[in-house]
Amino acid sequence: MKRVMLVVAYEGTEYMGWQVQPGRVTVEHVLNQALSGLLGEEIRVIGASRTDSGVHSLGNVAVFDTNARMPADKISYALNQRLPEDIVVQQSREVAGDFHPRKCKSTKTYEYRILNRRFPMPTFRRDTYFYYRPLDVAAMQEAASYLVGRHDFKSFCSIHTQARDTVREIYDCQVIADEGAVPEGRLVTIRVQGSGFLYHMVRIIAGTLIQVGLGEVEPARLKDILEARDREAAGPTAPACGLTMMGIAFEEKS
Repeated sequence: MKRVMLVVAYEGTEYMGWQVQPGRVTVEHVLNQALSGLLGEEIRVIGASRTDSGVHSLGNVAVFDTNARMPADKISYALNQRLPEDIVVQQSREVAGDFHPRKCKSTKTYEYRILNRRFPMPTFRRDTYFYYRPLDVAAMQEAASYLVGRHDFKSFCSIHTQARDTVREIYDCQVIADEGAVPEGRLVTIRVQGSGFLYHMVRIIAGTLIQVGLGEVEPARLKDILEARDREAAGPTAPACGLTMMGIAFEEKS
């Protein structure tokens, strides 16, 4: 028996999120089916992040146990032949038998992309949120700075969360404008790094920062929103299409 780690990229538009759900097509379900067919045994992967419906990833991580003789580093090549075009395994390798992607200390990076211009661009429609009103990126960046550190993010968490503890640590939160990404407009990216995230947390952060960018919320008010620990104090949940998990970096054991 060996434990294999996969680094998985996917466009989440056609999927009801990562986690297996009865009667729904999810990324985890597709991986389980493809791996079981490839290796000739029932496989159930364990994912590091249970991304929501419509959310994308460039580097989610999953592990599974197998008795198959196929070398771990070759599984990615064979598996990609069985997967749809919108799910591609970037890497497969053997890891320690006790490695668990949700129990190891790690840094997760998410990006929320906003196409900020007068009209939509068709090539951005599936992985970027279109917003036509001009955004004040400097104000958004100032607001984002108040989120860095260890805080209770209850205001930035869906009321449907099952988490008992809403304290999380944000290592970095940047708002970056790429003026040359598109003609007559720009691509605004909210990049957040942290130890872990609550249900809808990054999308609520994005929705709140958009309000700041519109001048509807003063940047310094982010401190009050955090202290309120009330979902109604924060802004709306931004659409899933703009959110991509960029990757996960695990701390090495000393």
